Amino acid sequence: MMAPPLPALLLAFSLLSIPSQARILFPFEQRQLTKEYVASLSEADQALFGFDDDLSTLAVNTTDKRCRYGPADGKWPAEKAWTRLSKQLSTADALIKTTPQASVCYGTAKDDAKCQTLTASWANSYTHIDDPTEVLSPIYQGLTCQPPTIYNSGSCSLGGYPSYVIKAADVLDIQLGINFARNDYLRLVIKNTGHDFGGKSVGAGSLSIWTHGLKDIQFFDSYTDGSYKGPAVKAGAGVQAFDLYKAANEKGLVVVGGEGQTVGIMGGYIQGGGHSPLSSMYGMAADNVLGFEIVTATGEFLTANSTSNPDLFWALRGGGGGTFGVVTSVTVKAFKDLPVTAASWTFDSAKLGKDKFWTAAKAIFDRSTDYVDNGIYTYFILSPSTNGKDFTFTMQPFFAPNRTTQGLNVILAPLQSQLTALNIPFSPKITEYKGFYPAWQAEFSLETQSDVQTAFGSRLFPRSNFASETGRNVTFTALRQTAEAGQMIIGFNLAPTLARGGNPDNAVNPAWRSAVLHAITGLRWDVKASASDIRAARTSFTNGTMKRWRDVTPSSGSYLNEADRLEPNWQQSFWGNNYAKLLQIKKDWDPKDVFWAANAVGSEGWVVESVDGLPNENGKLCKVNGTTAAVAEEAKF
Repeated sequence: MMAPPLPALLLAFSLLSIPSQARILFPFEQRQLTKEYVASLSEADQALFGFDDDLSTLAVNTTDKRCRYGPADGKWPAEKAWTRLSKQLSTADALIKTTPQASVCYGTAKDDAKCQTLTASWANSYTHIDDPTEVLSPIYQGLTCQPPTIYNSGSCSLGGYPSYVIKAADVLDIQLGINFARNDYLRLVIKNTGHDFGGKSVGAGSLSIWTHGLKDIQFFDSYTDGSYKGPAVKAGAGVQAFDLYKAANEKGLVVVGGEGQTVGIMGGYIQGGGHSPLSSMYGMAADNVLGFEIVTATGEFLTANSTSNPDLFWALRGGGGGTFGVVTSVTVKAFKDLPVTAASWTFDSAKLGKDKFWTAAKAIFDRSTDYVDNGIYTYFILSPSTNGKDFTFTMQPFFAPNRTTQGLNVILAPLQSQLTALNIPFSPKITEYKGFYPAWQAEFSLETQSDVQTAFGSRLFPRSNFASETGRNVTFTALRQTAEAGQMIIGFNLAPTLARGGNPDNAVNPAWRSAVLHAITGLRWDVKASASDIRAARTSFTNGTMKRWRDVTPSSGSYLNEADRLEPNWQQSFWGNNYAKLLQIKKDWDPKDVFWAANAVGSEGWVVESVDGLPNENGKLCKVNGTTAAVAEEAKF
């Protein structure tokens, strides 16, 4: 499916010089809720929409209950309250009462033709990104309304989908949503594209703020911020990779963003760190942030950068999405476009034989540090066949920014020589591109989404694991055993260390700074498996496969945006020694836990009481009594 065209509201002009202190706001950011306006409302409306500082005594629900109020509770807002919220929003259709996409497959809404069309494209992320509630990891929604040939839930219910969605068109909408949810003691979630491995953008009985429509883009020729002076781009929270890369390409620039086409770059991706095809040259996406515009838990709209609210700025660069506020736009560094040469190849054990296959895979693995030290980014898939007897290794691509074909051949020459000596055929397809955008378009395929029967996890493998033959053997054996157990591995060979310029002081997981390989794997279960069988499978995955990976990387961690939902000691794994500082910032900026997401900073005091006992968002969000949320979650398994 082709990517949609760029938004009409692209601000194409450039300014000669913009200091960091200058607050440049998009038109949608200039439309704000003010205290003066709230004060002009009736007392009842002030209680619904008032800011937290001076109007909190008027809040509708002031008792601090154990659980957030849901539709079945007596304290859930009456229909007239939702109507009053709708009337305050920027457009008449901004408040959406949730209807799952797959409802066309069930009940009175059943439409066989629409259901068949939806089913045919269900694994395509473009099918879901423009839907106000759908997410790309539906197991965390609870699988209560999927197309029946994919997963037959028997009927269609909301499950973990939010009850209402605010289709945010401006800052005012976001402020109203935050204030309404906080004052009514409702669960609040933030959704951009739903491109999320951990279920952070859904929640049963919640009010969701949907930032997908905030698509403005503005470029600056020269942006000054501390030690940085150069081109920059400010982009709305809804801008996705295909939006931003195309716009930057038209300016002769590149921006550090994800390899996935539909990832919302300025949302949870960049707030979680953000690895990129350019990371071995320019670091993590979060390393390149110059400033955020954000609505906080009190409803206040403010800037976070190196001089304004620097503690919040530090936390937002790697501290995780859905945690500190609703980001409306981000300003990031941009770089001059550069040529890219990419290579791709495949090894198949059915053709090579298993011994030669594993020798070839190990030869590539052994050179991981050499590749990243040359600015290379590799994306590979190691997959077992359906019969479990054979394996395929696909490099798609070996991505070499600022390299010509000749330069890439020099980098690949040692591997070529080794494989030739072992009588292993090696003839990579090599293509040279004039710029990043055409290379990205051609080399990265659209990943399948909406898996209903797999749990995923990841690990960061540090440089020290590759420093000796023993370390390489032990590490590769752990990966090989995973594949031989029937589990696919997706590998990203990169090193976001910014060795040339030093790493910025931000909340990015310190484990990234020594990482050479980021690997993801998953464990599948039968689509008809019972809840108890799924619990057993997930426990086996966390305490089996992922433990083996943890055991060979004891001082490392995991990438929070692509992690095992049941990651043990996740605070250390996702943030290392940054966690204590992040937790204090969370308490300072959101003491009432207005923003909550699974395995997010400060989430320990709450737990979702899932209706089926599985780790998902299909249940009430409640405070944990007498224990920690992590212990409570583990006790289910």
